[in-house]
Amino acid sequence: MTKPKPYMNPYLAGFLLGLVLLATIYISGRGLGASGAFKSVVIASVETFAPQHAENTAFYTGFAKDNPGGPWKNFLVFEVIGVIIGGFFSGVIGNRVGLKLEKGPRVTNTLRVVTAILGGALFGFGSQVGRGCTSGAALSGMAVLSLGGILTMAAIFGAAYGLAYFFRKLWLK
Repeated sequence: MTKPKPYMNPYLAGFLLGLVLLATIYISGRGLGASGAFKSVVIASVETFAPQHAENTAFYTGFAKDNPGGPWKNFLVFEVIGVIIGGFFSGVIGNRVGLKLEKGPRVTNTLRVVTAILGGALFGFGSQVGRGCTSGAALSGMAVLSLGGILTMAAIFGAAYGLAYFFRKLWLK
């Protein structure tokens, strides 16, 4: 097996991410974000498989009015598809493609999978309550000097640093 290539310099990666964000704002008039793409796909699925429920629920009818044409007219869907494809090719180029369950020495495979699914579900719920995911609320918000974006980023990093102390023993030997 060949050795994986080293990761990109984080300062260069951050600069390039800033350029992508700038291009996204210039081209589409909106920043980056992923939660809207998943919401569009979920709502289109409900409209397809349970049309009566979608017609009788204000949430679905309101979303349909604001987004005519369904998820395939929402640029965020294509953004997420591009992220998935780009991530795959980045893994191929960096020789990092493979199935691997990363976990600490005190964590079982089952606990790792269950907590990953639970964390993803909580993140998805929180992104809807907070009206956006971290990339939309924090990254794009900070790019336009939004107080909400700055506070979101501070809350994200503050919570992460605060909780890391309690969970570090699960990851360290």
